Amino acid sequence: MKTNPSAAHPATRMSSARRATSIGVSAAVLIAPFIIAVPTAAAAVPTFPDNIVVFPDRDFITIEGYQDRVGQTATVEVTRPGVGVVGSAKSVVSKGDVAFEINHPGGVCWGAGTALAVTPDIRPGDVVSMKFGATAAGDTTTQDVYVTAAPVLAADGVTVTVTGFVGNGVNQAQFEQRIVDPALKDTAVGRRDVRAVAGPLTPDDGYSSSLQFGLAGPNTFTATYVFDDRDAAEIAAAAGSGVRAMSWQLEDAAANRQGLTIAEFGELGGAGMGGCPNGPLQSGPAGPTDVVAATTSDSLKVTWTPAKAIPGTPAITGYRVHAVAQTAINGERAELGKRISSAAAKSTTISGLTRDETYDVFIVAVSSVGETFPAVHAIPVTDTVAPTVTASPQSGSFRTAQQVTLGTNEGAAEIYYTTDGSDVFLSGDILSEVAALYTEPLTIAATSTVNYAAIDPSGNISPQGQVVLTITDDPLPTAPTFSTAPVAGAGNVTLNWSAADPGAPGLSVTAYTIRAYTTDGAAAGPARTTAGDVTTLVFDGLAADTLYQFTVAASNANGAGPESVKSDPVGALGDLVANAGPDQSITRAATATTAALDGSGSTSTDVTYRWEQVVSGPTDPDRVTLAGATTAKPTFSLPLFATPMTNNPLTFRLTVTSGAKVRTDEVRITPVASQITVIGARWKSRDLRIDGVSSSVGGTVTIHSGGPTGPVIGRAPITAAPAPQTGGVFSYRLKTSPSNPGSVWLDSTLGGTAGPVTVTAG
Repeated sequence: MKTNPSAAHPATRMSSARRATSIGVSAAVLIAPFIIAVPTAAAAVPTFPDNIVVFPDRDFITIEGYQDRVGQTATVEVTRPGVGVVGSAKSVVSKGDVAFEINHPGGVCWGAGTALAVTPDIRPGDVVSMKFGATAAGDTTTQDVYVTAAPVLAADGVTVTVTGFVGNGVNQAQFEQRIVDPALKDTAVGRRDVRAVAGPLTPDDGYSSSLQFGLAGPNTFTATYVFDDRDAAEIAAAAGSGVRAMSWQLEDAAANRQGLTIAEFGELGGAGMGGCPNGPLQSGPAGPTDVVAATTSDSLKVTWTPAKAIPGTPAITGYRVHAVAQTAINGERAELGKRISSAAAKSTTISGLTRDETYDVFIVAVSSVGETFPAVHAIPVTDTVAPTVTASPQSGSFRTAQQVTLGTNEGAAEIYYTTDGSDVFLSGDILSEVAALYTEPLTIAATSTVNYAAIDPSGNISPQGQVVLTITDDPLPTAPTFSTAPVAGAGNVTLNWSAADPGAPGLSVTAYTIRAYTTDGAAAGPARTTAGDVTTLVFDGLAADTLYQFTVAASNANGAGPESVKSDPVGALGDLVANAGPDQSITRAATATTAALDGSGSTSTDVTYRWEQVVSGPTDPDRVTLAGATTAKPTFSLPLFATPMTNNPLTFRLTVTSGAKVRTDEVRITPVASQITVIGARWKSRDLRIDGVSSSVGGTVTIHSGGPTGPVIGRAPITAAPAPQTGGVFSYRLKTSPSNPGSVWLDSTLGGTAGPVTVTAG
């Protein structure tokens, strides 16, 4: 049965009713006497109701929401910075609040549907991401938080403390410590858990709690619970793995916690259910592949492809290869072998074997966590067939240097070559002194005769092959690159590209050849040519409303160089065009700002225009009113910011109609907000004071309590900062504040937001 983290851990959806912890988009919130860094929101963190919840101690992942993807297959990957992907799995999104889980009963194992059959040891900083095909669907960065010791019950019998670690990158305003035990429901607490969030001792049902940072030293937290009765305190102190540290990357206006990490004290990592693969340190390293054991007169030559360590595991340091006789004498079988201390080794020879004996060969990779288990097994073979070798390109004349690639039909065979026309093998299996082992394609920059031959592990030698390459040293131009995006016109596309390197001093580009392709890769009509240094072309004769891609190649006196990479797709326009103009940004100002849309690039004769804003619904807080919505250039007023408005882009759709033909286009207008930062928030003896700075001058700051849309405490103007400072400042003071509001949220009419900001007492 699947476990729903939202049900098991209500804070994954909503914050505690007694102490909300929403976060705004302020770059930094400075609160005396502490400085709390508030990271910029990561765009990839899922948006409610979707969520990725990480349980690092159990290497367990819960995917919530994604109900618009029911029935689709998602790929989840754990990526470690500087290492790469250390775990992956595929699963199908199911109906319900939990879309699917990984490494938990009812879910799938790590490695399901992927080639990485290992349960990752999820660590702080690891990024857990999800995608559908190639489309990213969100990610969560594992937070650096955990409980360091079991709860401690004080001598008074009612006080319980929990200590732990909180990393430098963790937002302390988005952190909670929790003790979970179902037995608490039968006490005055009345529910299965108790919780502590940043702040002083605060009462709740059956207990009071506080959460302080730095009390036990740098990067520490201390949660203190004072229970109303001893029974509840004793249950909490014995909660074991029910003791948790929770941190989240984002919190929206409805207090939904997004990108959540839940660290569970005392839980063990590795496979979470039967049949799932071991963790990276619970098995030996991966073994080598393509193992071949070939017999000679009294020895075995063993070749292999070097093993690759599973990401996140210790490096492979070498190999152990041994041959075991199949004949047993007095219950014993002879064994000979080699230990190899090079991770890049590809072969070894085991000598001193008994003639006419049959051997089994075993090979393991070695690392600091042990050896491959089970060993890779190979049965020696007697090979009497010589390998064959192929070469590309074949003999011929070439204008420029060539890359010669050699290959053999036997993976364990070694290829040797010479480039001076001499033989590779002098006699039998004796190599020429100038012969070299082939390991990568050969660069032949001058006229050369390349001879080559291969020898397999059994000593069989291929016939010698040869390619003669004549290099005329007639360099060609480099491939040009498109300097700007193609521009669509009526039945044509305008192209611009950067000039190509002509190939060598003294040469010049004599022409550019441009080709058009439809998006299925088929050539579209004849190529076009420009002369000399002309690097622009209007490619006409194109079908209307059809997508095309283009390439361009340069020529010099020696011939044509390579084609460029294909351009981005672009559609040639027909006789009816809707063009809503380029996307733009508008800075929020101290007064309502008039913004203009421009559809003048559309067809203008015998047509009608209709502009409309694309909104989420009739109550969309970002709705504006268009003036001149049936003209080519309407305007709208960008109003002063007021919660629950956002700074999200505004999308407008232009519809152009001519008779029965209709064309549409959209444009995005992005409001640019000022940035506000609180530098002080204090309450003392009925006196509340909040000070801050703004990146812009003008406008008004509104202070809310209880949440971003909570009651308004007051407002303050943003005035110019005194020289030599730049930007604006604001200050609000209320000398009749009866109590400390605890936390406040701020928004300015210029669009800036900040919060929650903790109001310090004293």
